[in-house]
Amino acid sequence: MSSSVPKVRLAGGLEICRVLNGMWQVSGAHGTVDKTKAVEAMQAYVDAGLTTFDMADIYGPAEEIYGLFNNQLKSSGSAAPALQGLTKFVPRPGPMDRRVVEKALQRSMSRMQVDALDCVQFHWWDYKDKRYLDALGHLSDLQKEGVIRELALTNFDTQRLEEITQKGICISSNQVPHWPAHFLFLLPLLCSRLCCCCL
Repeated sequence: MSSSVPKVRLAGGLEICRVLNGMWQVSGAHGTVDKTKAVEAMQAYVDAGLTTFDMADIYGPAEEIYGLFNNQLKSSGSAAPALQGLTKFVPRPGPMDRRVVEKALQRSMSRMQVDALDCVQFHWWDYKDKRYLDALGHLSDLQKEGVIRELALTNFDTQRLEEITQKGICISSNQVPHWPAHFLFLLPLLCSRLCCCCL
C-alpha cells in the first residue's frame, strides 16, 4: 500500500486524504450499479493509499456499498488501513427537529455499518428557509455527543457560512464546486475571515 498520498487534519482531528474517492458515480444515475463489482473496485483505491470516501444519503446505494466494503475490510483478518467515510445529510425541506436529524444519521450509520460518522457534510436547498440553522444546531449537539466526528457543509455560500459560525457552530470544511480562477481569488479571503473553525 502506498503512503505517499497527502493528508490533512480537520478541525476535530480526523485525518483524511487530500484527494477523495467520490461515490456519486455509484448513485445509479448513470445506470444500474453492480454492488459486488463496486465493492471489489474500492480495494484498488485503498491499496493506492486513497482511504477517504465521499458519499451522500441521496447517492442511491453509495453508503451501503461503503458499508459492505468497510465490513469486508475489517473482517479480512489482515492489517487493514483505516477508512474515512464522509457522507452528506441532504434533507428535504420541512421541519428540522432533533428527531428528523437523528433518524437520518441513524440511517446513514446503519448503511455504512459504523457506530459513529467520521464526517457529516450538511447540504441545504433554499437559504430563504432558515430551518437549516435548526438542523445544524442539532448536528452540532450530536457531534458533542460523539455521533459525528466532524461537522461540515457542502455548497454553502460565504454569507451563510459566516452566519453559521457566528452562532458558535464549528464547521470543519465546506465542500464547494470547482469554479474557475475567480473562486481561487476569493478562497484566501474566505479562509482568513473564518479561520477560527475551518481549514
